[in-house]
Amino acid sequence: MLKRNLFNEDHEAFRDTVRKFIEKEIAPHHAQWEEGGIVPRELWLKAGAAGMLCCTIPEEYGGLGLDYLFDVVVFEEMARSGFTGPGFLIHCDLVATYIKSFGSEAQKKLWLPQMVSGEAIGSLGMTEPHAGSDLKAIRTKAVRDGDDFVISGQKVFISNGQSCDVLVLATKTDSAAGAKGVTLFLVDTSLPGFRRGKNLKKLGMKAQDTSELFFDDLRVPATAMLGEEGKGFDLMMTKLAQERLAQAIRSAAVAETVIDYTVAYTAERKAFGKTIGDFQNTQFKMAELQTEAAVGRQFVDRCIEAFMKGELDAVDAAMAKMWLSNMHCKVVDECLQLFGGWGYMWEYPIARAYADARIVKIAGGSIEVMKHIIGRQMFANYRPRHDGNVSAAGINPT
Repeated sequence: MLKRNLFNEDHEAFRDTVRKFIEKEIAPHHAQWEEGGIVPRELWLKAGAAGMLCCTIPEEYGGLGLDYLFDVVVFEEMARSGFTGPGFLIHCDLVATYIKSFGSEAQKKLWLPQMVSGEAIGSLGMTEPHAGSDLKAIRTKAVRDGDDFVISGQKVFISNGQSCDVLVLATKTDSAAGAKGVTLFLVDTSLPGFRRGKNLKKLGMKAQDTSELFFDDLRVPATAMLGEEGKGFDLMMTKLAQERLAQAIRSAAVAETVIDYTVAYTAERKAFGKTIGDFQNTQFKMAELQTEAAVGRQFVDRCIEAFMKGELDAVDAAMAKMWLSNMHCKVVDECLQLFGGWGYMWEYPIARAYADARIVKIAGGSIEVMKHIIGRQMFANYRPRHDGNVSAAGINPT
């Protein structure tokens, strides 16, 4: 494939550090964590000590002040490992980024050093039983009471939900105002009124804790507000492109990895007197998947470059998320087929990759929502001509 030009020597040296960390601290234990449905807090502290958490946080808040590509290295290597338990992406790319971008000085000084070290685990509380991709429809309420807000409601499908110490929580401070009634809060989960529900049993990503969360008249000070009252939806919209890019980064890395170990397997596995890789069907299929992975890689890397320049817009991010998610699922499905019955066995990485893959078409905005974003923009740019011709092609409809 075309050579990647994003990373320098420092990035690659860090990549080697991350790989060694995964091999030593995660690989020997991940199967056990899948059984328990959660990653121990000690891992977060070790990851923080290794410099793997929140790489872009400035030094004044306890971070290293590195560029976004260091976070990308962590996301890629975690994806390549197939170990989906540690919820580092949510913690670093979303929660810490929200606090860094929109938090007050006091909020940054309180939470960011703890997130860099792994002492405090971050989570994002947006999805509700009746509101997934449609964030305007959330029902969790925050009602002002003097200098405080009292929060009541429920969230679901919250990654890091069993572990989190700080939660970026989306609420409605004005139920009649639609998107303009959404307000974000930074919730300290040690406060009375915060309650964790059950750790949800999922199809895949079994070691990553995913929870219901409940807010029973949880009282937080007004200083816990993240940004301004009624501006929460706007803040969320500014970060969706970054979230969707991270999803695309993961999908690109997983697809490449799955292709690599499928080639290795089919090159040795024999049937009817020759290897599976000797069959034309296998070679044609793998050629198709390799080409799609290569195309996806170039698109993702271009989006990373655009993001680092502040030029990645919502439509480009939606296209990356949609295309890479579909490609990711296609690759793991068709590669599993080449493993035959062994591909259905949990001890084989392809089986776990298959189970873990399905969420990518849902998380961070469903594929259908991505199509809506892209299609809406396409038709918003259409302008009819006065002579009745189709402006884009100059074709007379008669």
